[in-house]
Amino acid sequence: MEIEVQVKVLDHGQGLDLPEYMTEGASGVDLRAAIIEPVTIKPKGMALIPTGIALAIPPGYEAQVRPRSGLASKFGITILNSPGTIDADYRGEVKVIVINLGDNDYIVKRGDRIAQMVFCPVARARFRLTEDLDETGRGRGGFGHTG
Repeated sequence: MEIEVQVKVLDHGQGLDLPEYMTEGASGVDLRAAIIEPVTIKPKGMALIPTGIALAIPPGYEAQVRPRSGLASKFGITILNSPGTIDADYRGEVKVIVINLGDNDYIVKRGDRIAQMVFCPVARARFRLTEDLDETGRGRGGFGHTG
């Protein structure tokens, strides 16, 4: 399935590649850092990194911003608020909250691939007040109830 997503490149994003799928089977597109000067993220530190793009996502879809596994496994770099949701009616710049869980400084440079973005259909719930819920095998078992 394919959807059309309009992309606006902001001034500070000029010259960077648009989000792209790196392989034929990839489910996420890579997002790039639209920074002018390198940003150093200290261990346990974080930074809000702009991507230089804004999107018009079709109604009925969302975009989820997720960490890149290579950055996580090699450097301890991940993103907060993961997955971050970009709603279909949001028109501002896509930004990524990057955190360094590693032991060394991590330097983000212009054009670095810092996160991935996946487009997903959205189901909207209609809530109905009830006095009782149907019974299940789990019932009210909470976190860790199965061991």
